[in-house]
Amino acid sequence: MDLEERIALFLDYENLALGARDHRGGMAFDFRPIADALAERGRVVVRRAYADWSFFDEDRRMLTRSHVELIEIPQRMGASRKNAADIKMAVDAVELAFERGYISTFVICTGDSDFTPLVHKLRELNKRVIGVGVEKSTSALLPPACDEFLYYDRLEGVDIPPVRSRRPTSARPPAPDPRQAEQEPEPQPPVEEPARDVDTLAVLVAQTVAGLQGSSSGEVTASTLKRTLLRKDPTFSESDYGFRTFGELLRHLAERNVIELAEGPAKGDPEVTLPEHGDREVAFELLRVVVLDLTGGDGSVALSGLKNQLRRVRPDFSEKKLGYRSFLQFCKAAATTGAVALQWSPDADDYLVTAGPGRPAPPPR
Repeated sequence: MDLEERIALFLDYENLALGARDHRGGMAFDFRPIADALAERGRVVVRRAYADWSFFDEDRRMLTRSHVELIEIPQRMGASRKNAADIKMAVDAVELAFERGYISTFVICTGDSDFTPLVHKLRELNKRVIGVGVEKSTSALLPPACDEFLYYDRLEGVDIPPVRSRRPTSARPPAPDPRQAEQEPEPQPPVEEPARDVDTLAVLVAQTVAGLQGSSSGEVTASTLKRTLLRKDPTFSESDYGFRTFGELLRHLAERNVIELAEGPAKGDPEVTLPEHGDREVAFELLRVVVLDLTGGDGSVALSGLKNQLRRVRPDFSEKKLGYRSFLQFCKAAATTGAVALQWSPDADDYLVTAGPGRPAPPPR
């Protein structure tokens, strides 16, 4: 059975072309990076672009070479060309959703929030929706509505020209002042945008795996995890963290003992779990020892502020890296192992934590 995605592509071309030009240093829009990104996700069976093509003569040739059907929206007196293109594109997309049941994915290339109702309607019709837009010209309302959102600026093959500072022009450059030359700093090279925090990513992945394990009886595979991450954040991409593939990202987290990988039901789709031992047991024992030190082995300590005490001993401690959504959840898990005891105190209006006996010693051989 062929499970390949069938994709219909709709381009609000004026929004993309002008967004790339106005917000990316006058760069010309190139369709090829979008085509390459979609080729990795399925088979594109419909390609349509909407604009008044008298304004985009060179672009028309580029799109025609890529087999994109050009839908002409001419400018008329007393009518809004933008609204006409938006309405035509939305009507065509909904019509195609009803008439072509085999099309499973719709790609809406725009940053305009006016297309948000279209996205919702397509998802109601059980269609997967991928959005594509220029980052600085995309409305904040559109990406969360999609199943996945790709920023054009971040696609492989898009070369962003450096921003050039304007310099005053004159017929004859002024003679250099030696005193001024000593004071002026040398021009600095452009600073590249830093990669996103991998530690934050580790927390997100651990929390997501923990949630999937708690809400489903089946195993959590890499493909399931990726789909869930995209549902949480449709703009998620492993390339933003410096990884070429999602599998490479998972292997990196496995090396840091954030997750564990095992052979899954399909080749290339490993099972993802949280470590059942190791770091968790070490963290539970750390909690028990800190409570012992604070109480002198007798009495209990309030839960509030206890996390800061753990971080004084182990600055990199984070319950979220272990898959727990809160420090209270972590302490409750520790209580089930006997590391600590947890009890609510109405007088203190807080939980009181008492050190437990710890792990029992192994039986002698």
